[in-house]
Amino acid sequence: MIQVDDLGPVWKALADPTRRRLLDLLKEGPRTTGDLCVQFSVSRFAVMKHLTILEQAGLVIIGRQGRERWNYLNAVPIQQIYERWISGYQAFWASSLLRLKARIEDTSRKPSRQRRRRGHARG
Repeated sequence: MIQVDDLGPVWKALADPTRRRLLDLLKEGPRTTGDLCVQFSVSRFAVMKHLTILEQAGLVIIGRQGRERWNYLNAVPIQQIYERWISGYQAFWASSLLRLKARIEDTSRKPSRQRRRRGHARG
């Protein structure tokens, strides 16, 4: 299991859009390397390099069945990122948004000074 402090390779792997797309494809289920390669306009060698980086980061697990190389998503490092970097801030941002919502609603209920002045000038 990857330690939370050792997530640097995971961040690096997730930084590339091609690798994120590979993970999205594997989220649907395991795929052979050949199946993955046909989804991209780059060479098989380039896709293999991306898969190697994902494997080294612990995001992909490779299995062989006969001549086929199967790629499986390992979501554990992504869950660790969520627990370390997202869930801790989730409550903060949710409460901030609730305070902002309340303030906007409170402001929209009270007539502004400008509206009151306009009303008095007309009346």
